[in-house]
Amino acid sequence: MTRRELVRAGALGLFGLSFADVLRGRTSAQAVSARSFGRAKRCILLFMWGGPAHQDTWDMKPDAPLEVRGEFNEISTNVPGLRICEHFPRIAQRMDRLCLVRSMTHDNGDHTTATHYLLTGEPPPRTTDKRAQWPHFGSVLSNLGRGQGALPPFVSMRPKLPGDVPRFVEESQGQFAGWLGPLHDPLTIDADPSQLDYRVAETTLHPEISVERLERRRELLSQLDRRLDGYSPNFAAQDLNHRRAFELLTSAATQRGAFNLNEEPLKVRERYGLNPHGQSVLQARRLVERGVPLVTVFWPNDGIKNVSVYWDTHSRNFVDLKTRLMPVADLAFTALLDDLQERGMLEDTLVIWTGEFGRTPRVGQRSSDAGAGRDGRDHWGGCFTSVLAGAGVKGGFAHGKSDKQAAFPAESPVAPRDLIATVYHLLGVPEEQLVMDSGGRPQFVRPGRAIGELLA
Repeated sequence: MTRRELVRAGALGLFGLSFADVLRGRTSAQAVSARSFGRAKRCILLFMWGGPAHQDTWDMKPDAPLEVRGEFNEISTNVPGLRICEHFPRIAQRMDRLCLVRSMTHDNGDHTTATHYLLTGEPPPRTTDKRAQWPHFGSVLSNLGRGQGALPPFVSMRPKLPGDVPRFVEESQGQFAGWLGPLHDPLTIDADPSQLDYRVAETTLHPEISVERLERRRELLSQLDRRLDGYSPNFAAQDLNHRRAFELLTSAATQRGAFNLNEEPLKVRERYGLNPHGQSVLQARRLVERGVPLVTVFWPNDGIKNVSVYWDTHSRNFVDLKTRLMPVADLAFTALLDDLQERGMLEDTLVIWTGEFGRTPRVGQRSSDAGAGRDGRDHWGGCFTSVLAGAGVKGGFAHGKSDKQAAFPAESPVAPRDLIATVYHLLGVPEEQLVMDSGGRPQFVRPGRAIGELLA
């Protein structure tokens, strides 16, 4: 074992990971195809906050009892033998580009902590302090210097809708830089890109302020920030954000225009869907096209308060999947796949579609304090489906298998740690990668095992 691996083992110990984990990762990494390493130059994460019902979307159980299989039928796809829900008709015709991981599993049934698993790969900490959390893999890319130009290296879309549906997404763990420090937090956009007045404040220069006047303001801010940098990492992060905002305000239209969706033909906007999620996905494509390495698109806070919100279908599971959720997701996901392929970007862009967990095997089954109505499903981390597409991913393929009730993996269980290790592999982050935390200590960011079976 090399000196680097011994250092790595010490870093792992800080987070409760054993020396055996090091050896396991080292051995498994040797089996993963080198051809797929670093194939992804960029990544779009479509996060279906709330937990989609896997058995009503990607992993149908037509032979199970009615209370398990639910109300929907399965349909054929363009891959023989691979079948999904009837309410994903467009996706069914593009299944040859998708890799379904039907055996995802973890032990957490709480929305705001389970997100930590799927955004970082690691279990959530016992504290709500976001600086104690593991960093989102977008923050790791930021730390490694990925990205180019004035645009930030990591952007998070969280469109805020009017109404009384709570903004649970704001409380979700794992969406920031955690112990890497605020310097690598994402640019978070809560504006709704489907609205006519959509704008990102940091990129709009008021007409009464000249570039020269802005330059003088920037220099004064920089002087103040430099004096304060030594007191807190928050000041350093604020200084960096000021510089990025200034660069965007004074950059060429190719950078600043990334947030102007009106530059897109109406037919393209309609293809994604003239709704908050569809336009957020289009915004993500415009950002990665201009050099942003990682964009997370969270599902917006839609639905009916205390009944069915986001993909959290405690009641109205089948009504909402059929009308509010699946048609919108079907349109946006396939528009993105087609758009990336037409632009020659799909072969080096990784697309991920996932929620934080799945839903209970039986309709009406209770597994959390929220419970489930007679037409709903409760939270379930025991088994669910995540989907990959694009750079280095094996298309037209289903990995793993759930049991007859879609309750637990029956074959090839996949932990979030290994899924995210696969993402890191595709993004060119080696399994021995160390980064410095905000306190200057080396930390290992990829303790999982890349899954070779998912890679082309």
